[in-house]
Amino acid sequence: MIIIFWISIFLIVYTFVGYGFILFLLVKIKRLFSKPFLFKTEAILPTVTVLIAAYNEEDIIAEKITNTLELNYPKDKIQVIFITDGSSDRTAEIIKDFDEVTLLHQDQRSGKMAAIKRAIPFIEGNITVFTDANTFLNKDAILELVKHYQNAKVGAVAGEKRILVEETADASSAGEGFYWKYESKLKKWDYELYSNVGAAGELFSIRTSLYQPVESDTIIDDHMIAMRIAEKGYIIAYEPEAYAMETASADVKEELKRKIRIAAGGIQSILRLKQAANPFHNPVFTFQYISHRVLRWTITPFLLFLVFILNAVIAFETQSAFYTLFFILQVCFYALSLIGLYFESRNIRVKALFIPYYFCVMNYAVLAGIIRYYKKNQSAAWEKSKRK
Repeated sequence: MIIIFWISIFLIVYTFVGYGFILFLLVKIKRLFSKPFLFKTEAILPTVTVLIAAYNEEDIIAEKITNTLELNYPKDKIQVIFITDGSSDRTAEIIKDFDEVTLLHQDQRSGKMAAIKRAIPFIEGNITVFTDANTFLNKDAILELVKHYQNAKVGAVAGEKRILVEETADASSAGEGFYWKYESKLKKWDYELYSNVGAAGELFSIRTSLYQPVESDTIIDDHMIAMRIAEKGYIIAYEPEAYAMETASADVKEELKRKIRIAAGGIQSILRLKQAANPFHNPVFTFQYISHRVLRWTITPFLLFLVFILNAVIAFETQSAFYTLFFILQVCFYALSLIGLYFESRNIRVKALFIPYYFCVMNYAVLAGIIRYYKKNQSAAWEKSKRK
């Protein structure tokens, strides 16, 4: 029982903290023996297609179009496509007013992946950039993304997601902002070691020629599109200077809804990406994939329950001061999380309580997502989350 307890502790710590330390050390060692790829400043720019799937975004779509058209990239080398399948508001009508944009629309809604598949034949660019309708890109985002394709080994490039957090942020804003800052650091080191292990739909790009259709019921299409390219042996680069900005989820309830969907998609992708998990195919990439994704999306939340129960039993049976103290610390941590839940419901802002609360929400979302996936209750159709 004690052995299982300590193995579980090790895996939890490794998943959330340890991998970051090991990754940092490996990157430090790599820097001693190899130099980073040098980009040519006068390289010929590739043609680019920006593909945006939008669903009922009438409140923000005009701003998104303006933001996209103002990106710093040669106008004769960029194509912008909006696909609005299933939208029942004025989103499509608003897009029609912009002659520089190609609009694809049909009344039937079959999910984001089905919409992307329908748009693929219309893509003219050598590089396809995917971005969400509710995010705004920095002006040099595309320039920063495409420079990585000077390296023939790069098949996809992930941009950075940035959450706008106010000083009076609630748990969803503070927790989500902290999480993405940590994630960005891990992604930077992942790429420096070898490759990223996925991409977020807010902003990522691929070599159009490498696109592989993924199953229409795919829940997290962005991750799967990038990972299928990585399974072919290409690198997923990461560029923090190409970033998509968005506000946080409206509240923790909305953030939880989004996280559960991602978790359901996570377990779906693990079951389908068999080559990525095969260490004989690419051992470094498999190490990164299992450490950064698989552990988070599978066993770690269950281990948190196991550790709490085992700790209580061991402390009771051994009367050990150490195990008793460890159990008390766990109780205090989860108590802080419950206090954070109470304060959130009362609209009281205490940032120190948001981290344990958000941590628990994240892990609960993984459990709920796994259950939802196996019960076949998660639709591939994207469910829009309310934002601040």
